[in-house]
Amino acid sequence: MKINQYIDHTNLKPTATQEDIIQLCQEAIEYNFKAVCIAPYYLDIAKKELLGSNVKLCTVIGFPFGYDHVATKMEAISKAINGGADELDIVINLSAVKNKDWATVENEIDSITTVTKLKGNKVLKLILETAYLNHEELEILCNLCIKSNVDFAKTSTGYAPSGANLEDVVFMKSILGDKVAIKASGGIKDSKFANELIEAGATRLGTSAGKKLVIQ
Repeated sequence: MKINQYIDHTNLKPTATQEDIIQLCQEAIEYNFKAVCIAPYYLDIAKKELLGSNVKLCTVIGFPFGYDHVATKMEAISKAINGGADELDIVINLSAVKNKDWATVENEIDSITTVTKLKGNKVLKLILETAYLNHEELEILCNLCIKSNVDFAKTSTGYAPSGANLEDVVFMKSILGDKVAIKASGGIKDSKFANELIEAGATRLGTSAGKKLVIQ
């Protein structure tokens, strides 16, 4: 598969304008990227821009810190799907993870998986934010992703101190196998690193540098 079909062309900057999102969508169509990933505020605009193309429309939930109440996330998921989202990148409750409140974490993952699938069987990518996790926490979360039939475990929001790295992707792949796919994101700026992440097991790449990656 060519690298363009791995890319979720992303602009989640709080300062992104309507013109920025239109350009993002136009580039995604031009380079045949897998998806665009934008804030929920821009769903209507992106949906119109992508109409008739093969590019999937992805938005984020609980972004970027994940500590919204699960009921809030579920309502946001419903609104996003009704707004045309094909895929949802949802941040886990990191506060619950760091408190080792695994019952809350598992309940949330199960709840958001259920609503995502019932509301049109959309693709769910669960953002784990690996920069804040030790191996024990990451392993537990990967196993919960398997248990709840999450589609993708995603490394990062891009707002933590660091983004995707090879060590985490390799470790996640060793647990997830072929049961749950991996989306690497955060800090992917050149094709060499992008290809290393793919070789390590990532099947999606979240990046704002998608155009640069296919031109290099």
